[in-house]
Amino acid sequence: MIDTPVLERVLGQALRGGGEFAEIFAEDRTSASAVLDDGRVEELSSGRERGAGVRVISGETTGYAHTADLSEVGLLRAAEAAAAVARSGGDERTVPADPRLSPRGGTDDRMAVSLSKADTLELLRRADEAARSTGGAVSQVQAGCGASRRQVLVANSDGLLAADDQYRTRFSVSCVAVGDSGLQTGFETAARTVGADLFDDVSVDDLARTAAERALSKLSARPAPSGEVAVVLAGGSGGILFHEACGHGLEADHIVKEASVYAGRIGELVASPLVTLVDDGTVGAEWGTFAIDDEGRPAQRNVLIEDGILTDYLWDYLRARKEGRTPSGNGRRQSYQHLPMVRMTNTFLLPGNDDADEIVAQTQHGVYVAKLGGGQVNTTTGDFVFGTTEAYLIENGRITEPLRDANLIGNGPEILTRIDAVGADFAMTPGTCGKDGQSVPVGCGQATLRLTGVTIGGTAE
Repeated sequence: MIDTPVLERVLGQALRGGGEFAEIFAEDRTSASAVLDDGRVEELSSGRERGAGVRVISGETTGYAHTADLSEVGLLRAAEAAAAVARSGGDERTVPADPRLSPRGGTDDRMAVSLSKADTLELLRRADEAARSTGGAVSQVQAGCGASRRQVLVANSDGLLAADDQYRTRFSVSCVAVGDSGLQTGFETAARTVGADLFDDVSVDDLARTAAERALSKLSARPAPSGEVAVVLAGGSGGILFHEACGHGLEADHIVKEASVYAGRIGELVASPLVTLVDDGTVGAEWGTFAIDDEGRPAQRNVLIEDGILTDYLWDYLRARKEGRTPSGNGRRQSYQHLPMVRMTNTFLLPGNDDADEIVAQTQHGVYVAKLGGGQVNTTTGDFVFGTTEAYLIENGRITEPLRDANLIGNGPEILTRIDAVGADFAMTPGTCGKDGQSVPVGCGQATLRLTGVTIGGTAE
């Protein structure tokens, strides 16, 4: 996107005001999406976003400016604006962008092939038909497909020069079923960091039937119990709980502000010995996978909790620089218009050795959560609230009646200590993580596990 001599001159301009560090982040993103709602094409669009941001750090001050003009003049103007914010005086310095790191991720030619509009619409229609064939009570079906290619280039005054080429494809189905209990919804999605070959492994028919069956099952659902009960989280379904309830609290920006319950607790037992929590941006084609982060650092595997003991936090460049640490490959940003911040990638609990069916069989009374919805957490206290979107009653070691949507209420550190069984049926789910106004793709995962007690905000007496 930008020639190396231009990068050198822009970095030099950014440092002339006395900045200690300068960085250029350039991005070229193309995207396409289509939505079929009740058999009608509601959206068929494509777009392109291209630009760069320049960051200058001087002491405790960070200046940042972004531009859609990738010419040398446009980049120099952005560098001057960023330096003006961070300026603290000093001699003129010229720093070459000598490539010390140059990993280049991306895909092969087969993965780069995009679906045609006709093929995309055919997949959406197939999903619509499959969902409706599941039952006459399915009254509404919406299917959506989105694909993007994101090319990034990062250069900084430490001599880093790195690039990545990222493909992402997502397909989702949402269904509404109507019955005596009113309207009930079901949702299912598949998302990978690949191109059109997502559909070599994912059946849109199966995806649609899963969403429809989820909505249909709720038509006969009974009110969820209220109070504290044992909860079994199905493999892949509860990863979002740990992403929110403890993952955000392990991000270094919260740690250095002492706005996390995990601050200052390295080396302490913070979870059940069955818990090993990992954040890993290198996992296959999961939704949070990439070759380099948005500061040019290679993605890597970071063990945060090992056998229940807190071992480390997640670091971006800025926080690592202040603490004398090495960045962990977790500096991420929504686009070139945003500053990077420390974010998770693919965050998951490692599987255990228990049989998933036995975990249920050994639970006399409780709730089996097949799918969790959205939630929120207070990182300072660890308190959280999450909604269930598919759950069932466990009676005498058997999964029985479906339950209406309810809330799981608890405290992250406390919940981690209440895990007493972890299965071997590991699975991942894709998601979108929002933080400080920015959204990035992430993956979440775990095997089937049991929590000895969680407060359920149900309505049953």
